[in-house]
Amino acid sequence: MSFLLLMISVVIFVCIAGSRVSGRLGVPTLFVFIVLGMMFGSDGFLKIPFDNYLIAEQLCTASLIFIMFYGGFGTRWSEAKPVAVRSILLSSAGVILTALLTGLFCHFALRMDLLESMLLGAVLGSTDAASVFSILRSRKLNLKYGSASMLELESGSNDPFAYMMTMIVLSAMSGTADAGSIVRMLAAQLIFGLLVGWAVAAAASWFLNRFQFSGEGFDTIFVFAVAMVSYAFSSCIGGNGYLSTYLTGIILGNQEVKNQKTLVSFFDVFTGLMQILLFFLLGLLAFPSQMAAILGPAACIALFLTFVARPAAVGLLLAPFKPRLGQYLVVSWAGLRGAASIVFAIMATVGDVYTKNDIFHIVFCVVMFSIIFQGSLLPEVAKRFDMIDKNADVMRTFTDYTENTQIQFIQLHINEHHPWANRKICDIDLIPGTLIAVIKRGKEIVVPKGQTMILKQDIVVLGAQGFEDNRGILLKEIPITKAHRWCDKRISEAKFNKNTIIVMITRGDEVIIPDGNTQMHDGDLVVTYSQKLAAKG
Repeated sequence: MSFLLLMISVVIFVCIAGSRVSGRLGVPTLFVFIVLGMMFGSDGFLKIPFDNYLIAEQLCTASLIFIMFYGGFGTRWSEAKPVAVRSILLSSAGVILTALLTGLFCHFALRMDLLESMLLGAVLGSTDAASVFSILRSRKLNLKYGSASMLELESGSNDPFAYMMTMIVLSAMSGTADAGSIVRMLAAQLIFGLLVGWAVAAAASWFLNRFQFSGEGFDTIFVFAVAMVSYAFSSCIGGNGYLSTYLTGIILGNQEVKNQKTLVSFFDVFTGLMQILLFFLLGLLAFPSQMAAILGPAACIALFLTFVARPAAVGLLLAPFKPRLGQYLVVSWAGLRGAASIVFAIMATVGDVYTKNDIFHIVFCVVMFSIIFQGSLLPEVAKRFDMIDKNADVMRTFTDYTENTQIQFIQLHINEHHPWANRKICDIDLIPGTLIAVIKRGKEIVVPKGQTMILKQDIVVLGAQGFEDNRGILLKEIPITKAHRWCDKRISEAKFNKNTIIVMITRGDEVIIPDGNTQMHDGDLVVTYSQKLAAKG
């Protein structure tokens, strides 16, 4: 046991060191993890024997659950909403079209069995969220026309469709599927997957905002369990577990929940560890000595996917939206294959069906080609076709990104001789640059309005430039874009929750403490304060 733990520690240290090397070489980090796994494996330098596909499938599935959950949790819906229709088309119909075209190519050009060809197409149908997110973040690719959000939402939500297609083809190959059973399977996967994802997210959000945990960190443990429940419960009743866990993540990630920064920090680190484990394990499972025989077909499939299937699917589905040529080319190029494809190939390998070709190693080589070739050149392709937006920040498309907002809170105790006692807020002359953020009245929390009366024994909390998380105050940064419902509206005209107020607006280098007549513009960073009712007790 001690030796095993030592080996795991060494692997983690080596992967972390490898990630630094990859940055200097301009190679995607995930590629380095796979190569390190191959170097540790049976054909590598350390000769660690590992060929148990069943254990690998279980470990990889567990890793994918949290990677997909955090993919949803980290997607900022306000940024993704304007391109959501295009993203969902690419993640559903795009997967189907890509899979069909790839399957037909394998059948007619490479002379593979039809169902086996369709299995390869299904397994390779989806793009990889971990790869896309990693490259967008690490290379700070600020893409024009909402393309980054489109790619994030697409790659985060298309694995469930590839999984469904894989299961359908495997059922057909085993002879257990007919038209009726396939329709029922699809309906159950989609309906139960969506319902469970929404229900679990709604229940978790309600619980988080109304239940006071007994100690630090229990809310993080709770959300960790929520991700597992969302996948497991959906799978148990015939739903798509991957769809459920992604939907749960995207709903929770865009809710105002307490200790959200702590949750983000935990899942950012944890999913990073899961990615190391996943890609290293896939590399460990591969046998380079067996790849020579399948290198030719794998290269042909990779080239067809990159230059024909993906561009054709993207062009057909995005044509009604009339994308610019640069956007079309970059979105087509960004169709990176990754861990999910290899995991689905493992599922096919451990299944009951017989395949003439080495599905696992074919898919493995295609993924390697995609990560190193497409992933490495994606920044250059974006620059070449003038798709870099110098005024944008790709990190704003993730909910786990927060600027260093400077807000300071101070409290004033209102005694019977205080000049504010028994006066309405609208009648008080505040110091310029300050705002009454909250009033504590015994055990009650009062969110102030202009007509709110300040009473004796109240504790008034004032907000001004500077930041300190004081007395459970929940702050949230909201970037205002042209598509946002608050854009070009006065605060008095904006609609938001009754327990929420806007405490600060950052406009370029200017910090504005607003009043009801302050107008919000495109490019503003609005900081809101909210007090959940359940936080009283």
